Amino acid sequence: MISVTNQKRELFYGLIRIHVLLHAAHEPIFGMAMMEELAHHGYRIGPGTLYPLLHGMERGGLLKSVSGGGQGRRPRVYRITAAGRRALEKAREKVDELCHELHEAHPRELGSGREKSARYIV
Repeated sequence: MISVTNQKRELFYGLIRIHVLLHAAHEPIFGMAMMEELAHHGYRIGPGTLYPLLHGMERGGLLKSVSGGGQGRRPRVYRITAAGRRALEKAREKVDELCHELHEAHPRELGSGREKSARYIV
C-alpha cells in the first residue's frame, strides 16, 4: 500500500522536474541553489531526493552536467539540453491546459467510455 506521503511525493515530482527544467533553461543550475528555489515554492526536498532526480533527468537526456572543476569540492552544474527544451515546451502547453481546467467551475464531462476513443500520452 502506498502512503499518502508517497502519493503526494509522486504527484509533485513532475512539478519539481518542470521547475528544474524552467530554471535550467534560463541559467546553469546546481543542486543547493535548486533546493533553495524549490523551498521558496513550498517544496521540502533534500539532497537525497534532489540529486537522484537530477541524475535521472541527465540519464534521460533532459540535462547535461559538468563538474565545477578547480581546487576543492565544486558543485556539479547542470544545463538544459535541446531535448530538455522540447520537453519544457510540451510541459508548458500541458500545464497551461491543466491550469485552465483547474479553474473552470465545471470541468468538461468525460462521457461514457464506450463513446470516447482511447487516447494515449506518448
